[in-house]
This record gives sequence, C-alpha cells and structure tokens, in this order.
Amino acid sequence: MREPTFLILTALADGPRHGYGIVREVEDLSGGRVRLLTGTLYTALDRLTAEGLVEHDHDEEVDGRMRRYYRLTAEGLTALRAETARLRQLTTAAEARLRAARPRTA
Repeated sequence: MREPTFLILTALADGPRHGYGIVREVEDLSGGRVRLLTGTLYTALDRLTAEGLVEHDHDEEVDGRMRRYYRLTAEGLTALRAETARLRQLTTAAEARLRAARPRTA
C-alpha cells in the first residue's frame, strides 16, 4: 500500500471526514511531509471507493458549499489493520538490525 493511501485510510479511521478535513489530517499525520492536492485526493477516494475500502457517508452544506464526507468500510478497516501490522513487522526487523549494527571505525 502506498503511503498516501495508508494516510487517507488512517485519517478516516476515527470517523467520517470531508475532503479538506482529510487533506489536513494527512498533513498532520505525516508531520507535514505529505500534502495531498485536491485532484490527487479525489482520484484516490474514487479508487478507494471502487475497491470497497471507503464509502460516501453524507453531504453537508457549509457557507453555501456542499461538503462530501467519506468513511471507512469494514473492508477498509481490515486493510488498514493489515497494513499497520505489516509496517510494524518491518519496523521491528529494522530495529533489530540497527541494534545489532556495529559503529564503523575510521
């Protein structure tokens, strides 16, 4: 799973969000490293919807503009849990190797 996809699913893990809310949450989660453009976000949401990982939750009008909210599906939650476990396993392996690494001498 690509990092932006992982971050979008993570942004939706605690409840529905509208597009701009997802963009802000992804930026916060990544410490500012990942900044989704609107077109990129909605392309990803369309793909995730087609894959059954995300679905439309509801629409809300704010200041005369419609906001579309998205939420994780059960399949999306399962995929996020699986990817989190995979990343944890890789991190554990990397940490073990780093602990075993000897400092190089000049």
